[in-house]
Amino acid sequence: MERSSTVAVAYDCLFPFTTGGGERQYRASADVLGDLGFDVDYLTSVQWDGPTPTQDHFRIVPITPRLSLYDAGGVRRIPAALRYAGSLFGALLRRRRRYAAVIVSGLPIFNVFAARLALLGSRTKLVVDYLEVWHRPQWVEYSGVVTGTIAWALQRLAIAITPLATCHSQLSATRLRREGLRRPPLVSPGLIDGAVEVAPPAPAADPPYVLYAGRHIPDKRVEVLPAAVAAAREQIPGLRLVILGTGPSSDAVRAEVRRVRGESWTDFPGFVSDAELARLLHGAVALANPSRREGYGLVVVEANAHGTPVVLVADEGNAATELIDDGVNGVVSPTTRPADLARAIRDVVDGGDDLRRSSRAWYDTAVGTRTIRRTVEGILSALPLPTPTPVKTKEDSP
Repeated sequence: MERSSTVAVAYDCLFPFTTGGGERQYRASADVLGDLGFDVDYLTSVQWDGPTPTQDHFRIVPITPRLSLYDAGGVRRIPAALRYAGSLFGALLRRRRRYAAVIVSGLPIFNVFAARLALLGSRTKLVVDYLEVWHRPQWVEYSGVVTGTIAWALQRLAIAITPLATCHSQLSATRLRREGLRRPPLVSPGLIDGAVEVAPPAPAADPPYVLYAGRHIPDKRVEVLPAAVAAAREQIPGLRLVILGTGPSSDAVRAEVRRVRGESWTDFPGFVSDAELARLLHGAVALANPSRREGYGLVVVEANAHGTPVVLVADEGNAATELIDDGVNGVVSPTTRPADLARAIRDVVDGGDDLRRSSRAWYDTAVGTRTIRRTVEGILSALPLPTPTPVKTKEDSP
């Protein structure tokens, strides 16, 4: 296929071999680009056993062997980030005349420098997608004073050399401008896949349960949920807590369950299949995500698709709250204090089936306007990059 129709998506992870919001987003973007007629390379690291898998709409191009991305505390490992960035530089340098455009994740930040340098002087257009943008205190808290300050300085430099930036919330857009972006970023309308059919909303399971789904890391603050559910149980007899996932904070979460004597009403299934996750989402009285930072909040969309309202916590780094219409598809708690979170949970339970119907209605409206396809089409228009003309086959001939 000609250069004008060949693009690359660059990220060191690929769903479903690794899971997370970024993995789902970039995988779906590659699918949409391929479905629109582009020839798509997905430049990533090896995350599978055996031969490189094949996909219908894009080509998986492993540019590094398997990487150990996180340390024991759930923090991104710098050696792994540098290894991927170095390989990305080499891969793009070799293919600089192949691609019309490259979409690269701005996290880890080394990717930006690798792509910018490799494509310098070429006609390839570069898009940097910022899943999140952190201010200096966040970097310091995440990585320590020295490493965090260096990371923040590198982020500012990367933002300054970004030709076209995309992000997924007004929070990230504001931070990009404050951190030195030279032109307004393209804020995506949303990241809904919309490809999965979900059954109509149904009443919550009996007995009711609050669901958490995700990794157990300090920023997710999973450990605040047991005390909140314990407080909510005073007015909602029989309320249970189901905590999916694992991670560095799992011991702290289990310790909190023991402290509030919640062993009899708390379940830890770990990571579950997609089918089981869908079942649990469909029956939950609420999905609770007390995270202090989210770049978008895909969890809100996924829960609302099932008619399940969401409980979030207000925080300056939590862009997911932008998706909540209070009392329509969820509730935002002002703090993580047990009394505040318990009140939010009770409000959701009191909303009953009416709130479940309005949560699904919010999703049904959003799925027509806040999709990944709309986001990709916006990127193509901003570059600008024309959508390829479909190749006419014999079956298409009159």
